[in-house]
Amino acid sequence: MDDLVAGGGSRRDNDGGVREPRRGPRPGGDGSGARPGDAAAARAGVAVAGRAAEAAAPGDAPAAARSLFTPGRNVWRVARAERAAVLVDAAAYFAGLRAALLLAERTVTIIGWDIDSRTGLVGPSGRADDGFPERLGPFLKALVERRPALSVRLLLWDFSVLYSLEREISPEYALQWNTPRQIELCLDDEVPAGSAHHQKLVVIDDRIAFCGGLDLTIRRWDTPEHRPDCAARVDPAGTPYPPFHDVQMLVDGAAARALAALAAERWRLAACETPPPTALPDGGWPESVAADLRDVAVGIARTIPAHRGEAPVREIEALFLDMVDAAERWIYVENQFLTAAAFAERLAARLSRRPRLEALLVAPRTHHTWIEHKTMLAGRLRFRAILEAAGVLDRVRLVYPNVGDDTAVMVHAKVMIVDDRLLRVGSANLADRSMGADTECDLVVAAASDADRAGILAVLGRLAGEHCGVEGAEMAERIGRAGSLLAAVDGAAGGERLLLPIVDEGCASAEKTGIEAVADPARPLPAAEPIAFVAQAAPAPSRLRWLVPAVLVAALVAAVAAAWRFTGLAEVADVEAIAAAFAAAPPGPAGAALVIGIFVLAGLVVFPVTVLIAATAVAFGAWPGVAFAAAGALASALVTYAIGRLTGPERLRRWLGPRLNGLGERVARQGVVAVVAVRLVPVAPFTVVNLIAGALRIRLVDYLAGTFLGLVPGLLLMTALGDRLTAVVADPSPGAVLLLVGVVLGWIAVSVGLQRAVTRWRGSE
Repeated sequence: MDDLVAGGGSRRDNDGGVREPRRGPRPGGDGSGARPGDAAAARAGVAVAGRAAEAAAPGDAPAAARSLFTPGRNVWRVARAERAAVLVDAAAYFAGLRAALLLAERTVTIIGWDIDSRTGLVGPSGRADDGFPERLGPFLKALVERRPALSVRLLLWDFSVLYSLEREISPEYALQWNTPRQIELCLDDEVPAGSAHHQKLVVIDDRIAFCGGLDLTIRRWDTPEHRPDCAARVDPAGTPYPPFHDVQMLVDGAAARALAALAAERWRLAACETPPPTALPDGGWPESVAADLRDVAVGIARTIPAHRGEAPVREIEALFLDMVDAAERWIYVENQFLTAAAFAERLAARLSRRPRLEALLVAPRTHHTWIEHKTMLAGRLRFRAILEAAGVLDRVRLVYPNVGDDTAVMVHAKVMIVDDRLLRVGSANLADRSMGADTECDLVVAAASDADRAGILAVLGRLAGEHCGVEGAEMAERIGRAGSLLAAVDGAAGGERLLLPIVDEGCASAEKTGIEAVADPARPLPAAEPIAFVAQAAPAPSRLRWLVPAVLVAALVAAVAAAWRFTGLAEVADVEAIAAAFAAAPPGPAGAALVIGIFVLAGLVVFPVTVLIAATAVAFGAWPGVAFAAAGALASALVTYAIGRLTGPERLRRWLGPRLNGLGERVARQGVVAVVAVRLVPVAPFTVVNLIAGALRIRLVDYLAGTFLGLVPGLLLMTALGDRLTAVVADPSPGAVLLLVGVVLGWIAVSVGLQRAVTRWRGSE
């Protein structure tokens, strides 16, 4: 993600830093003291409008930051913020964000694991009184209608099917198709197998930026009171959900510009386009948000999994361990998951070396789903066992917040505070996947003055005080007076709101299971063999390892059979019925024209072209069936290509989103082979591919050649096998298998050969 040069002109070093651009002048010194690669990417004018140039160098950072932050190892960059604020719970974050969005002038970039148009963007009252809609989607729509020059980019993880029931059914419709043109949604699939895009960022005009654990999605809103009977804490269906706790940080200045560069690069990776620069004077800070810290150095740490040949970035993990090593008096953690064994081991070692050190770990009472029980709960048991084995558990409290009559607060925050010197807020869980498999972004502030230390202590007081029913200032005073975080928390106990011990024993087994290799992997899954990877990680008996793939294959076959048996699909796409209609066509040119016309009309309604090819083979035999099918398919492809060309890329982009750019780049780069590939692999219906090809202005010769070659396997198989195809699939003979292999190999050889010939011909132009 360090590739901040427009069009991908810079490269990542092995240490995760930014190297010099591949082309362009070498910039001179400007006194910023930034690392050479960072300065080049920012000041040469090829970075995202120089937004990354503000990243401070070690010489510019305060002594505390210089002693901890190592760019390229435990942080990406160190940049100054004139103001930094910690927004505790979604009501505060949503209110601050809403106020900031109303000040937006040019650009808004929202990046999230989830973005839901139905999210109520409201403050502690649960209502909005500024004249704009309360829900996110309508709010953004009204905002850009009021400000036509404002551009809103939404980047949402192209999520796993496992989360489909938790998500909005059609984010494309709610956040792109049903919104003005200034709002664009891109589904981000630029992560390897088994990984997730987990960063939660909002950047406004490149002047202020929010970063933390909160997505703009439903079932997140709550106030610090976490009242068990809060009437406003309901989802869009009106269903109440439990109290929810999370934290976000707001920064401005150079820190915000660095986050803007990071967000712009993520958009470039997913959407294959570099957002235009935004050059506005400082400002945009919402008046309703009070700064907790001023003029501080902010470290930005990331996790980026290895992907597409790029080395992994594990700054998040290194920063966690280094913060533990820096602790002297206390470590305060709020985190949804506690499964990272490396963190537990480092914490146990530090506690052993520092007899006065203590740790307060605030987490959810339990994990409810079956997967979390088998992975995160089991991992938390092992986390505790590491501390217990080291003999330091007496100075560690593993607790959950409780309000009212046995109502647990869901802890979703990702916070770490070390003494009164280090404050960290971000998206990373203390879980293996956040260390190496998912994309993450955390912010960390190192105190460099008494004012900084007082600010960090005040934030700690607010967080711990919220869970204990004590005002933040009072809790901070208790901690400072006692010199002990645990003593201060114990002294505040006794009310309805308190921190209770987590009791996991008896709830789950601590044994590592194969499912953990998928749910909490330390690295991305091997793309070509995720099932084998799970089997290798699981300690299951070898004789049972075949069960997973066998069950998956059986389920797929059953699903296909059920679709043809119970949905009426067989009646609509019945080969014999269509073949009978073809056979009734008049002989000669009139019949051929009729068949070709049916292909064209079927393409306009997105009818499966493979069914038509099979029906043609059954009706007319190998010859002239192959000629009719080829002519019909090519005619349909040409007509829908022309429609796409007339439609143009802009209208198509409103339908498909910015990811259209990526398809266009790949097709432009690979030509015939790319068209062949999308024909052979059913990534989209035949007609949809034709429309996209026309809208992207793919060269007609590439398009026709690729379409023909992509259809060749189907044409040959359907016409060669004819009505025997069903019998061959049900009971394949060695001869039929050899025929299939021969056709595919021949198709590959012809495709590659033709692409090389076209490439050589173009090079001589």
